[in-house]
Amino acid sequence: MKLVVLGLSLSSSWGNGHATTFRALLAAFAARGHEVLFLERDVPWYAGNRDLPDPYFCRLAYYTSMADLEHWADEVAGADAVMVGSYVPDGVEVGRWAQATARGVTCFYDIDTPVTLAKLARGDHEYLSPEVIPGYDIYFSFTGGPTLQRLEQEFGSPQARALYCSVDTARYQPLDVPKQWDLSYLGTYSPDRQPTLERLLLEPARKCPDKRFVVAGPQYPFDIDWPANVERIEHLPPAEHPVFYAASRFTLNVTRADMIAAGWSPSVRLFEAGACGTPIISDRWPGIEDVFTPGEAIVLADTAGEVIAALDGEASDMGEAARQAVLAGHSAEIRAQQLEQDLHARQHDRAASTRKVMA
Repeated sequence: MKLVVLGLSLSSSWGNGHATTFRALLAAFAARGHEVLFLERDVPWYAGNRDLPDPYFCRLAYYTSMADLEHWADEVAGADAVMVGSYVPDGVEVGRWAQATARGVTCFYDIDTPVTLAKLARGDHEYLSPEVIPGYDIYFSFTGGPTLQRLEQEFGSPQARALYCSVDTARYQPLDVPKQWDLSYLGTYSPDRQPTLERLLLEPARKCPDKRFVVAGPQYPFDIDWPANVERIEHLPPAEHPVFYAASRFTLNVTRADMIAAGWSPSVRLFEAGACGTPIISDRWPGIEDVFTPGEAIVLADTAGEVIAALDGEASDMGEAARQAVLAGHSAEIRAQQLEQDLHARQHDRAASTRKVMA
C-alpha cells in the first residue's frame, strides 16, 4: 500500500506531540511493507527545531503553500490512501484538495479530537469544518468511546474509528540509570493543564522540600513561581525521553480539560512512560481504566496529598504492570496493523460499491 500523509509535523517535536505519534505509527506501518510519503508545511518554528530531518522509514517533503502543494498532486492521486492530520495549516483547504485529488481512500487523523469538537462548537474552523468531515472515508480519532458515535451521527462521518496514540517499544524500554527525580512531568505548557500541574506537582514539591521534581517542555510563562526543588528543562527531544522516564521514580500525566470531558483520550506520554516501566500518577477521566488498571498499573490522584502518599511508597510492580499493558495493547506495531486493516476494509467497501453501481 502507498500512503500519503499531510500532517502537522514529522521533522520536529518542538511544542507538539504529533511528531512522536506519527513517527511511531508510520515507522511500524512501513515495517509492514508499505510505502509512506509525509508532506509537511514548511514553517519557521519547526524548521529551526528539526530533530528528525531525514526519517529512515518514509520520504519526507515540504511545501510552502497550497499552490506549492500542487507539485504533489500526482503522488496523492496515485496513492492507495491519503491521510490529513489535525492542526495542519490551512487544514480545511488541504482537506478539500486531498478529497478532490485522491483516487484512493481518504481519511482524517485527529490527534486532538475533543479540542477539535470544542472548536467546531464555537464556529472555529482553523483546520477542520463540518462540511469537510463527510468527505473523508474514515475519521481516525485520538479519542474513543461515545465520541465515535457522535462523529458519525452528528457530523456525518461515513466511518469513525479510534486510533489511539502508541509507542515504539523498541525505543522505549526500561533502562538501568540512577534516579534523579521523585516525580517528573513532560509536556508543553497549556493554560487548562496548568491548574492540575500546580495541584499535583508544584504543591507536593512545596510540601516536600526533600524530594526532587522536574517539568520538561516549552512555552511556560516566565512568571510561574517554580519551587526551588523543581528543575526545569525547556525542551526534551524524543531521543532523550526514555532516559528521562527511567530517571524518574514516578511520572505525572495531566490531561487537557476538553479531553477529560470527552474521556477515552490517552496521551502518548502514558504509553511512553508505561513502555519504560515508570510508575504513573494521573488525573482522572472516563476510559482511563480501559488503558491501565487503577491501583495496579497506575495511580489516580485528585489531591496533592494523594500524590505525596504515592511518592512515599514503592511502585516497581506498578511500573511493570503498565509496561505489560502497553506491550499487550498499545504498541506501534498493534496500531499499524489496525490502520492497515481499516484502510484495506474501506478499500474493499469502495470497490464493492463501485461494482454494484456498474452492475
